[in-house]
Order: sequence, then structure tokens, then C-alpha cells
Amino acid sequence: MIERFFRDIAIAIIGAFLLVGCNAGRESFDVSRFTEEVYTPIYAKGFTIRHSAEDGATLITVQNPWQGAEGVEKMLLIDPRGKFSTVTNANLQRIEGEAARIVCLSSSHIAMLDALGQTERVVGVSGIDFITNDYIVKNRDRIGDVGYDNNMNYELLIALDADIVLLYGVKAENSIERKLYELGIPYLYIGEYVEQSPLGKAEWLITVAEITGQRTEGIAQFKLIEQNYNSLLERVAQHIANQPRPRVMINTPYRDSWVLPPQHSYITTLVSDAGGDCYTSPGNGTASQPIDIEQALIYTESADLWINVGGCNSLRELTDQNPRFAATAVVTKGLVYNNNARRTPQGGSDFWESGVVRPDLILKDLTTIFHPDVMGEEHTLYYYKQLK
Repeated sequence: MIERFFRDIAIAIIGAFLLVGCNAGRESFDVSRFTEEVYTPIYAKGFTIRHSAEDGATLITVQNPWQGAEGVEKMLLIDPRGKFSTVTNANLQRIEGEAARIVCLSSSHIAMLDALGQTERVVGVSGIDFITNDYIVKNRDRIGDVGYDNNMNYELLIALDADIVLLYGVKAENSIERKLYELGIPYLYIGEYVEQSPLGKAEWLITVAEITGQRTEGIAQFKLIEQNYNSLLERVAQHIANQPRPRVMINTPYRDSWVLPPQHSYITTLVSDAGGDCYTSPGNGTASQPIDIEQALIYTESADLWINVGGCNSLRELTDQNPRFAATAVVTKGLVYNNNARRTPQGGSDFWESGVVRPDLILKDLTTIFHPDVMGEEHTLYYYKQLK
């Protein structure tokens, strides 16, 4: 512990000297110079990308990247000409040019890089056993697993010599943010987690594209995903115009509570867009809420379909949780589907990894489940499987 303390102090001192030298002849950062919006999000609400033609620099601004955040703003300055002085503000990070070495603390960030064909830039991850990406699995011996939160391996993180760390927040700032700032390791929050729109989540891949110098490719990839999604959305709408929507139950009990999503959320939007009607928690909030077990059982007994049933791989595993499940129509008819068709032996889920950037594939799965006539033989379930 003492050795680590003095090492960190030494790093800080060296960084201070480098800061003075590197800033010679550079200008102070001025956000007002970034007047050109190089990409305006269509669905996402949490980021902007602006450019300064005069300085040849780009600014990514991220707003409120975790649940409950208000007035939080994090920025990344991409400054290939070295125009601006090194930043000394924890909310404003700076890199010189595209990031070639990236540490991803969320598997969804890896999926964004994969969509861009840039997974070889990943040098570090958090929880490698829970990642499904083929490149990461095949190259796990060459990729550092930096750990989690209070168990973060900072010595390994420093050794990886990353150009940037991609962070996420759940209900507060990531616990390692301040340490990264102290160590002088650039970082940026990728806030797709809080987006309620499926296409809004996917649109965040354009921020990763900007960081890697792949803006054109990123926009093109997102436009393809958007086109696929909206095309199927229109087909579903036409199909169900004169048909009832199936009632869809979601989730299973956890520690004596049953959590349902709010009316306007990521999963309820997907269910609705696929032509279903999802049972939700009461109220108009944006966070999932527990409901009474008895009420949840009433919903389950009246549901036409049941999806996203935790770690269950069979109907037997599901009914073992509660004997009352066995008598429900969805179980007796085998109309239970889980989103764990693609997962690691340790339980890592590709639904929450690549599914974040492929809502069009999820929509195909759900449409196939809810309205088989729409898809016909056109699609085979990818993220979902029917429990037997």
C-alpha cells in the first residue's frame, strides 16, 4: 500500500511537469468555438458532437449519463492539432487524435466497436468471463481484465497505456472516475444505459465512432440499423391494425419482489413496437418498480406470452420458483420465451451486449414470437429461445 501511494504521488508530480511543458504555446479551451454540429442525434438525448473548423478539433458532450443525474455534463475534446492546453477539469477530458487503445468497462461498448469493425482497439475490459464478443473471447490472453469498482486493478490499467477508458454510470458517477482523473487517464461516459428509445441506445455507437475516427462508418451503420428497425415497425403496424395485441408478462420474482418496467421504457417500447402490450408498473416514472407478488401472479395468469424470465433455461426451472406458475396458460401452452439464447457459461448475456446496438434484431425476435405471420420463415430467433 505504501509503495502504491508513493508511486501515485510520483505519477502526479511527473504529470505536473509534463503539463507545463505540453501547454507551452497552446490556447485555453473555449467551448464557444465549437459551433458546427457534425452530428445531431435523432433518437438519443444524451450527447452532442460539435466541431471547430478553425482549430481542427471536435467536442463530444454527454449529458446526465446515469439514472437520476441532473445538470451533469461530461466532455471529451479530440484535439489532433494540439491546439488547446491540457485540461485540468475533471468534467473535460482531452485526447490528441483518434483512440487506438481503448478500455471498455461495459460489454455494450465492445459491441459498438464491433459494429464499427474496430474491436482490435480493445486492450482492456471489465469482467472478461461475461463478454460474448468473438474477438474478445479468442484474444482473452492478450486483453487485460481490469476488474470492477472497488476491486479495480489500477496497476494493470496503467500498464495497458490506454488512450481512453469508456465509462458508464448506473445511479451515480462511476467510482473510478476520480482515480482516472488523478492518474491522467482520459475517459468518457457512454450513456446509452439511460436512453429509453431502442434506437436511441444504438445511436450512441456514433460517439464511439467519433472517438475512433470512424464517424462516416458509424453514421452509415446506424442508418442501416434504423432503416431495418423502422421498416419492420411499419410492417407490424399494418399487420396488427385490426388485430388485438397479445398481453405480455415480463420478468420473474427476485428476493420476494417482482419488478416491472415503467410504461415508457426500453423494453416496453420494444414490446409495443413488436405488436405486444406489456404489463408495467403503475405511475409515470422512468425507473422499474416492484409490484405486489399477488398482483404479478394475476398478470401472469392472464398473459398471452411471458418473456425475459431471468436465468431460466426450461419450464421446469421456471415452475420450480413457484408451483403456481405451472397452472398458468402461458406455461401449459409453452408460450414462455427467454432472452438468454446467447450467453457465456458464467451468465454473460449477449442480449445486453450486442443487442444494445442491434435493436432491429431484437425487434425481429419479438415480432416472430408475437406475430409469426409477419416474419414467416424470414427470421430464426437470435437472442430469444422458447422454453421447453
